[in-house]
Amino acid sequence: MTTTAATPVFYLTEEEHHEPGGFTNLGFWIYLMSDCLIFAVLFATYGVLGASLAGGPGPRDLFDLSLVALNTTMLLLSSITYGFAMLAMHRMDQKETIKWLAITGLFGAAFIAIELYEFRHLIHEGAGPWRSGFLSAFFALVGTHGLHVSFGILWLIVSIVQVRAKGLIPANQRRLTCLSLFWHFLDVVWIGVFTFVYLMGVLR
Repeated sequence: MTTTAATPVFYLTEEEHHEPGGFTNLGFWIYLMSDCLIFAVLFATYGVLGASLAGGPGPRDLFDLSLVALNTTMLLLSSITYGFAMLAMHRMDQKETIKWLAITGLFGAAFIAIELYEFRHLIHEGAGPWRSGFLSAFFALVGTHGLHVSFGILWLIVSIVQVRAKGLIPANQRRLTCLSLFWHFLDVVWIGVFTFVYLMGVLR
């Protein structure tokens, strides 16, 4: 009995199947990287202008670390609750997923409310973005992050509506995964803001 060596195949007899919208995640990663560049520029701008007080108040005079710590807690808790939402999604538990997404949105809304209170207080004290280079850079960096969180809350609301309407279909799972990356990215950026802007500013 003779055997013949297997003939190597240098081509695919059938083209690989791609799910519809397969490039969606690639597009999202490109967007997230562009956001990284935006925040890198804002951090660099603050690093250059952070000491440009123009004879006005500085971080030690303006920042309330207890308020900022409360705000940071709200955002970090929202990251934990989003993790619970993802675990519920993997269990295909629609009700639990919606519940944890809603709780995440509430923590995010609390974060924005505290940030708006801080901005209002600073402006009332005459420390608006027009007062000095330091305050211009501060409002630009922290305000841009706040806008991103606000957009994330809107995205959360839309996601809840979509999950309620169509369930945890693959498309909704993909969208929730993208939102998870976006939300945790904002947490990482805020830790940088808290450390570089607030903590180092007060200790400077």
